[in-house]
Amino acid sequence: MNLSPFSFARTAEEQGRLDEIGRLADTLREEAARADEENGFSYGAIDALKEAGYPSLTVPAEYGGAGASLYEFVLLQERLAEGDAATALGIGWHLGIVLELANQPAWQDKYEALCRDIASRNLLINRAATEKGTGSPSRGGRPATTAAEVKGGYLLNGRKTFTTLAPALDLVIVTASLEPDGSHGEFVFPVATEGVRIEPTWDMVGMRGTASHDLVLEDVLVPPEARVRHTRTEPSRPGPAAHPYLLHIPACYLGIALAARREAVTFAAAYRPNSLPHPILELPHIRQLIGEIELELSAARHFLYAVAQRWESAPANPGAFAADLSAAKTFAVRTALTVVDKSMRIAGAHSLAMTHPLQRLYRDVRFGLHNPPMDDVTLKQLADRAERELLPPPEGTAEA
Repeated sequence: MNLSPFSFARTAEEQGRLDEIGRLADTLREEAARADEENGFSYGAIDALKEAGYPSLTVPAEYGGAGASLYEFVLLQERLAEGDAATALGIGWHLGIVLELANQPAWQDKYEALCRDIASRNLLINRAATEKGTGSPSRGGRPATTAAEVKGGYLLNGRKTFTTLAPALDLVIVTASLEPDGSHGEFVFPVATEGVRIEPTWDMVGMRGTASHDLVLEDVLVPPEARVRHTRTEPSRPGPAAHPYLLHIPACYLGIALAARREAVTFAAAYRPNSLPHPILELPHIRQLIGEIELELSAARHFLYAVAQRWESAPANPGAFAADLSAAKTFAVRTALTVVDKSMRIAGAHSLAMTHPLQRLYRDVRFGLHNPPMDDVTLKQLADRAERELLPPPEGTAEA
């Protein structure tokens, strides 16, 4: 096996799939730029990914999918984001949800059918959980969207924000407050259900191509089987919640950083002002910036892939890995921010032109700060871990 030293593929098979998605990603750059400029959506990118069977990447092989591991999911998502970060982030939510639901007992009676539909029909699914008045669901806000039990099923009413990939979704998972007691409920149903509409509200400074519009529900009647029935007997995991599927987020932002790296080095090799006898690539301070980019990217990527592989190798106590899973995201996003900044320093004022790819990468990379898990949560997890490992438990407290 002769793998590139910059590749994190572990086998020739992984490298082959990485090369395949890389070729596809490179064809998506032009449409990604157009979607950003027009605040539109890369329908062509979604069609190309469906043509390649990418929506079933994380569907288990026994249900007709590729059965990709968490590690390979991260590997391919990073490469896809180099070409089209907005589409990568969007489809990453779909693929991550497929991984997530496999380990949720409440979904076991629906999971196989869902996976087979995704594999055979190239369906796309995402959650609609965020609401304007409640903020991030990870903060514990109670859904304002309601679900009333009526004859024939449940009647849903409400508005969800940040519904990524909204124009292309086939299925949606909606969180709602069950009337009259206000308990939490979860429902899965087709976006084409009567009473569901997409309101084009997404007009952000970056990640414009995710088309994360509002999902509006007006007297949406769904059958009883649309409800996901959680039970009190479902096993709980020790320690903080661990969500390995969210590693697609740091992979996306490192993909943006890799794209910025490419733009910076390519520019430096080609740009020669008339004050120099050679391209600026040969200038010591430019080479120092490139060296810093390489150092930072190497550290962040080694961390991300080590966490993914460690999770796969020893998932017996998932809670023990929660801090590392969160830290990988925080470290990756911080790295991506500085790499894009250094890349723009290399290209100088050229990078500020609206026709230059770096200005879009600069705007897109900022969104990593607002994707979960949030930095304050990560830092608290790390501080708590240090306290547990280094300090004796308080008197009268039994050790775990």
